[in-house]
Amino acid sequence: MPYEIPAPMLAKAVAAVPDPDRTLGGLSFEPKWDGFRALIAWDGTTLEIGSRGAKPLTRYFPELVAACAELLPEPCLLDGEIIVALDARDGSRRLSWEALSQRIHPAASRVAQLSVDTPAMFVAFDLLARGADGLQSEPFSARRSALEELLRDVPAPLHLTRATRDRDLAAQWLARFEGAGLDGIVAKPLALPYAPGKRTMYKVKHARTADVVLLGYRVHKSGAGVGSLLLGLYDDTGALRNVGGASAFSDARRRELVDELTPLVMTDADGTAVTGATERSRFSASKDTSFVRLRPERVLEVRYDQLEGERFRHTVQFHRWRPDRDPRSCTFAQLEQVAAYDLSDVLT
Repeated sequence: MPYEIPAPMLAKAVAAVPDPDRTLGGLSFEPKWDGFRALIAWDGTTLEIGSRGAKPLTRYFPELVAACAELLPEPCLLDGEIIVALDARDGSRRLSWEALSQRIHPAASRVAQLSVDTPAMFVAFDLLARGADGLQSEPFSARRSALEELLRDVPAPLHLTRATRDRDLAAQWLARFEGAGLDGIVAKPLALPYAPGKRTMYKVKHARTADVVLLGYRVHKSGAGVGSLLLGLYDDTGALRNVGGASAFSDARRRELVDELTPLVMTDADGTAVTGATERSRFSASKDTSFVRLRPERVLEVRYDQLEGERFRHTVQFHRWRPDRDPRSCTFAQLEQVAAYDLSDVLT
């Protein structure tokens, strides 16, 4: 009974943990995992892993293919998240987006090695089919009960995400689980069926601001205007480090920024603009990573949600220029320090 993998149901952002009393049928709250969204289809013979972007992930995670085929008690279609965890300096376990992103590799030999060096886990949070029974039309409360029953005795690396209907406990998870690398809370209406591609859930993520130094810019892929701004912070040795980028400007604003930033462009002896290139990742291998270098004289305030290592986890949002700030004052010390939390305590 081969399963057709649908587009995953999505969530819309809200500013605070929603009140379940204001939602017909109530809400179920879950941690928001920071990994690859994945739907696993196991028909008892073959297993496929689909992604949010419809890109097959099966070949990149052979250890999960083997584990699911061995451990799942019956054919099913699961919705969840693929994650990778590493040991932090304090001995706790923490999600690692960098290690997870390296798993998408074109070489089969490298895929096999990474499956041993940085094995992945799968955290299930919805059940769309079980045996010959399709469950997408069932309310989430029924799908969650069936998921709990299906995975009751299934060991790692498969996990059932924890869930609660207690809003106060969900707010505690929002604050504590960030220390294990999670990036928020998801709230699911208990009465609603599965809605492929629709934003019928709610997500709450951390929102913060930071003052950063402008290092340069990339030209937009269209060739006209600024595509993204490169950002930096000074570390405790006085070195200026690249911490990520800010994008999402309108067409008009992209063109304005070119003129606005021209006085800051670094040039060589013959007046040619100095360029550089950022480090390539598995996701940027085919992309132009070159950028125009700027003198580090301007400060901007950005909105961000999470820091991983010394870089912003996601692309940040431009908020405003800060002409009142000295670039040298933009250090890592301004960033909120999140208390470590062991991922093992989130998974159990």
